[in-house]
Amino acid sequence: MPTREFNFDGIVGPTHNYAGLSYGNVASMKNANAPSNPRAAALEGLAKMRQLLALGVGQAVLPPHERPHIPTLKRLGFTGSDAQIIEKVFKSDPTLLACVSSASPMWSANAATVSASSNTSDQKVHLTPANLVTQFHRSIEAATTTRILRAIFSDPNHFVVHDPLPSTSHFADEGAANHTALCPTLGEVGLELFVDGRDGFNSATQSTKFPARQTRHANIALARSHGLSNDRTIFIQQNPLAIDGGAFHNDVVCVGHANVLLLHELAWVDQDRAIESARRWFDEHNQSLHVIEIESDELPLADAVTSYLFNSQIVTTSSGEMVLIAPMEANAAKPQAAISRITGSGSPIARAEFVDVRQSMRNGGGPACLRLRVSMNDDEQRAVHQGIIFDEQLDKKLTTWITKYYREHLAPNDLGDPMLVRESRDALDELTKLLQLGSIYEFQN
Repeated sequence: MPTREFNFDGIVGPTHNYAGLSYGNVASMKNANAPSNPRAAALEGLAKMRQLLALGVGQAVLPPHERPHIPTLKRLGFTGSDAQIIEKVFKSDPTLLACVSSASPMWSANAATVSASSNTSDQKVHLTPANLVTQFHRSIEAATTTRILRAIFSDPNHFVVHDPLPSTSHFADEGAANHTALCPTLGEVGLELFVDGRDGFNSATQSTKFPARQTRHANIALARSHGLSNDRTIFIQQNPLAIDGGAFHNDVVCVGHANVLLLHELAWVDQDRAIESARRWFDEHNQSLHVIEIESDELPLADAVTSYLFNSQIVTTSSGEMVLIAPMEANAAKPQAAISRITGSGSPIARAEFVDVRQSMRNGGGPACLRLRVSMNDDEQRAVHQGIIFDEQLDKKLTTWITKYYREHLAPNDLGDPMLVRESRDALDELTKLLQLGSIYEFQN
């Protein structure tokens, strides 16, 4: 049955800001406390979706989360009206307010780990929302993400949306940003690569500067609950040098699509062995795996992290052509030299296109961070909630909605404005009607 890969892009939320909350994310830390433009950020996201739609790529959206998240503040002991709570937190702990106001759900590569029905034992699409326990501001996403995914993938005949893994450091899970699915052709049985930074029960890590976020025990649990057989999985450790260099997730140094694997030479520990294991799997299925490994001499790790070249998307267009969707920051001398080889003679990637997502990039998220990939056959595509499928009509509606509700300027002190709560809730309330998702937010119940 024909299969198509859909990119579920997170819509940037109305409280998009630069609080520098993500330790280990170089761009996030560098731009801390700079003013942001939520409207521009959200419109940039739509422009990227529009560009991919024009290529014939399957495109859908995931809604923002409720921010600032008043329920979390109430759980932490703050009382009074919403305005009073915001005032109290802003005065006593502005960092906490920044945490519960973060628009980080926009990076939907961290929303969940997804396995295609061609790989799972029950032949259903499996999705496990990430617990994101490593960072407080992201750990509050899991419950809302689960509700959203269950509203979208609600048909039990085709989809299984699991509960997130236990919220403990032993099973720290950051979603698809540390997971790559490869296959000879979309819809065929494939190979799933799970990348971790540490064991889980053993807290020791070789990285010395920044924390390793994904654990091996989380990845093993994900593969087990998705019903993946041992011969369809490879567990790999991320290179501590990459983590300390700012590659807080594997998708900062590696991206795969279909039968193509593009990665930096410092992406993994024992990288040659891992690549050979993947090649052997393809050989056993009488297929070829195209590996494009960029060496440090071609593109130093620091430049890979700065340009986010490996946080590009590799997509297959409606004409069957593979295209690299790269951030504008990769359209510079050093990354361009690497792109020339990536798209050179004999490569399955025909060319590169660039997208402007600078508002996201300043917070440490490139094109691949903004999307969750879900491969679906025709029956699964019909079974998914249709209100979130991105087309020209939805594009126009979302553009009007963003222009109506989003601020053009948001400085750190603006998070203390109690009106921001009302503005955000009004926006999300209208969005759920626009996407026909029902009441998915706590304030709606």
